[in-house]
Amino acid sequence: MRSELFGTLPDGSPIHRWTLERAGVRVRVLTYGGIVQSVDVPDGSGRAAPVALGFEGLDGYLAHPGPYFGALVGRYANRIAGGSFVIDGRTYDLARNNGPNALHGGERGFDKHVWDAEPAGGHGVRLSRVSPDGEEGYPGRLAVSATYALDETGALRIAYEATTDAPTVVNLTNHTYWNLAGAGTGSALGHEVRIAASRITPTDGAGIPTGAYEDVAGTRFDFRATRGAGPGYDHNYVLDKGVTAEPVEVARLCDPGSGRVLTVATTEPGLQLYTADHFAPELPFAPCDGIALETQRFPDSPHRPHFPSTVLRPGEVYASETVYGFSVR
Repeated sequence: MRSELFGTLPDGSPIHRWTLERAGVRVRVLTYGGIVQSVDVPDGSGRAAPVALGFEGLDGYLAHPGPYFGALVGRYANRIAGGSFVIDGRTYDLARNNGPNALHGGERGFDKHVWDAEPAGGHGVRLSRVSPDGEEGYPGRLAVSATYALDETGALRIAYEATTDAPTVVNLTNHTYWNLAGAGTGSALGHEVRIAASRITPTDGAGIPTGAYEDVAGTRFDFRATRGAGPGYDHNYVLDKGVTAEPVEVARLCDPGSGRVLTVATTEPGLQLYTADHFAPELPFAPCDGIALETQRFPDSPHRPHFPSTVLRPGEVYASETVYGFSVR
């Protein structure tokens, strides 16, 4: 494990890159935005390739923040309708950065901040920061950390923790786009997908859940049996397992050509499948060149009391963990 200077922000803030290596896997994490810059894993012949979409330099992330390449997303991942919510009878107005709605923490979410970093064991790095009361409209001083570590199998474990001094909402995720054939090799739509979810939360035209649960049986959303990915997915899957104390495997992604396999295990009840159909022309990646599997609580949960709660109160600890495992078939 090592740390090196990766670049400097326009205000002079240094950004460091931490490199984690174990069991043939190499992961690079930035102190800017908690970004997973790269993940290198071998194929069946032992040839390593980068399988996470990202940029070689800091300028790429500053110039193209919109796709959230590899980023740590918060204070609230996904959308909150109308850019506001109510806790204990009080309304909080948020930054609206997705039409009338709040998306991925606002104009300057966690993905656009510099995080403090320290070693975590022999194969991990712990990033931390304090989100002040009122940041992007969210109440409460939120002390938050994200620990990235490689276990003995080479799996990447991301563990989040947060505490607050006032009632607030929290929903954290990682926004890596995966292409197991190799980043920059073309479309990821040839990948095979499996998701252990019998339902989705259908949305309106703005990506806001209607509040209903919809069965996937007999629809294009059914990935309970492994099948090829297609375009047009940006949907939250209601994982059959629900909220769990320990990570449970919920998804599998495989590239038939290289034989590389990604598994996703999580404590969270939801998973957003996004096939990156909306990459802008100026990006070095074309639409559908990567697939995001974002573990999460559900979008717009503050307005849907029957969804798993995202409310965090003083004295409670927000804890979430997701594990990305790598293998070959």
